Amino acid sequence: MPNTKKSKNTRKGKRKYGVIRKKRFHRRDPLVGQWADMAKSCSMVDPDLYVKYDVKRSLRDISGKGVMAGLTRIGSVAAEKTGQDNAVIKEGQLLYRGIDIEELIEGFTSGNRLGFEETAYLLLFGKLPNEEELADFNSSLAKYRVLPHGFVRDAILNLPSPDIMNSMSRSVLALYAIVPTPDDISIENILRQSMQLIATLPMLAVYSYQVCSRAYSGHSMVIHPPRLDLSTAGNILHMLRVDSSYTKLEEQLLDLLLVLHAEHGGGNNSTFVARVASSSATDTYATISAALGSLKGPRHGGANMKVQQMFKDIKQNVTNWEDDDEISAYLSRILEKEAFDKSGLIYGMGHAVYSHSDPRTTILKKHALALSQEKGRLDEFKLYERIERLAPAEIAKVRKIYKGVSANVDIYSGFVYDLLGIPSELFTPLFAIARVVGWCAHRIEEVANGGKIIRPAYKSVAELTGYTPMDKR
Repeated sequence: MPNTKKSKNTRKGKRKYGVIRKKRFHRRDPLVGQWADMAKSCSMVDPDLYVKYDVKRSLRDISGKGVMAGLTRIGSVAAEKTGQDNAVIKEGQLLYRGIDIEELIEGFTSGNRLGFEETAYLLLFGKLPNEEELADFNSSLAKYRVLPHGFVRDAILNLPSPDIMNSMSRSVLALYAIVPTPDDISIENILRQSMQLIATLPMLAVYSYQVCSRAYSGHSMVIHPPRLDLSTAGNILHMLRVDSSYTKLEEQLLDLLLVLHAEHGGGNNSTFVARVASSSATDTYATISAALGSLKGPRHGGANMKVQQMFKDIKQNVTNWEDDDEISAYLSRILEKEAFDKSGLIYGMGHAVYSHSDPRTTILKKHALALSQEKGRLDEFKLYERIERLAPAEIAKVRKIYKGVSANVDIYSGFVYDLLGIPSELFTPLFAIARVVGWCAHRIEEVANGGKIIRPAYKSVAELTGYTPMDKR
């Protein structure tokens, strides 16, 4: 971790790196408050009209099932799975190119291998690689782990951002300006760009964090170049830590998290954004930048950070972590918008598709338990487990539930990141480092099939009015 000792020249450093300077660009305009009220007022739509016109809000029906918008051969997300005797098992299922995520993970872990690069190959090319193919793929990724000369200084160091996702998005767009044929949307060129982004996104994330930590907190900044002999997970830990040291277990757990986040079907928000952008025939860098902006949201990839913030709040306000009644009472206050961020949401609970279980949560929970025991933080794990158990009943008291509510992967992913000593600012960027594989695979699929631009219909419910001359308004 970077040195946490504050610099004596912190204020001077902040001024140099633009933290104080940015205030010049934000002056309060008293009229904006009035205009905001007007803008909101003219934007409101009567909720009853959605029922009247049978509009599937959020492209989902009342049970939460998504509207069918396309076909894919990449990933599949289901609320239940079919057993060997064709019996329906009410557990969530996640498939990567037709392979159950549990089977995939068991495959590489039983072989004592890391799995992210193998998974990336599977998602991009539709089959598991043999040893030679995986070696060639790893070699190609290593060659792409090189940023242009001066890129870190010009695109990251000189313009620090308090949000790492925004910095990554800006850096991805900056790559457009310095690569050859950025607008070529042949599959060969898109694949080349995809390999570059899969390889370099870890650098963009970690370097953006180091610069942010220096500019906004006065910490020491250490920029390690990537090592071509390391895995994606290994490189992240190597670049993040001052001494570049990490254990094999830490690398394996981070690798597992990357595999679990690499793909989640075509309908998740950020992947759908990538497909919508790709359908317009825009370039790869604009597409991935748009997907990053979507993933940043606290209702999507940003939820893992929200979960950690919520649990910190719960730990401070619940005196007895073993008292189910006290925990339930506080969860009720969160749902009633009386506690935490007043959103009325219990972050980490519920999913658009999964009802009874999220397979990623089931897998990650086992590792969270083992690591929490090793780190002496079993009491925290048990609190997470209690909230996972108690929250569905509290949610059912205040909302009509059309399908089951279960914990999603975010409830434990942030906890595992924290156990690994990874700063919270990097929780969502790590999600992006993994999911860029899925985004690129879906972009290739969208372009390869040559579909029309994605354009769903919106019905106007505005009243018909005439033009009023200026002197009569």
